[in-house]
Amino acid sequence: MPVKRISVLEGTIEEVVALSQQIPEFQDPYGTEEYHLRLSGKQHLILIATCDEQPAGFKVGYNKESDGSFYSWMGAVLPGFRKLGIAQKLLDEQIIWARSYGYQCIRFKTRNHLKSMLSFGLKNGFDIVAVVKYPDVRDHRIVLEKALV
Repeated sequence: MPVKRISVLEGTIEEVVALSQQIPEFQDPYGTEEYHLRLSGKQHLILIATCDEQPAGFKVGYNKESDGSFYSWMGAVLPGFRKLGIAQKLLDEQIIWARSYGYQCIRFKTRNHLKSMLSFGLKNGFDIVAVVKYPDVRDHRIVLEKALV
């Protein structure tokens, strides 16, 4: 199997929305309005990953709390491009960017039933810092955080 060429560049809300509509785990993906609402007036980063020049994944984060943390809000890799290291490259770029802007940590939430995302966070040095309970245990939000300093 030939080596895949993976690139990560800054992207647009429109690119993220188009990719998010192809992620099976997202039952009702956000539209452009929600992205504009969350990102407008806040320092943010939109990353798009390509694999052999094909859109393959994304990561979006912003300064949500103004407490020194960078909130990694949305991210995913298209099913056909998983297990190629794309999520890792997106996270690595996000960490480099967040450090360069002086953020103290990166924080994200995942749902309890998304075990691969939970495992990915733990493997990358994130700690579980909170659990937000929902009526269905599968929907509990697991809050993870990684210090950058």
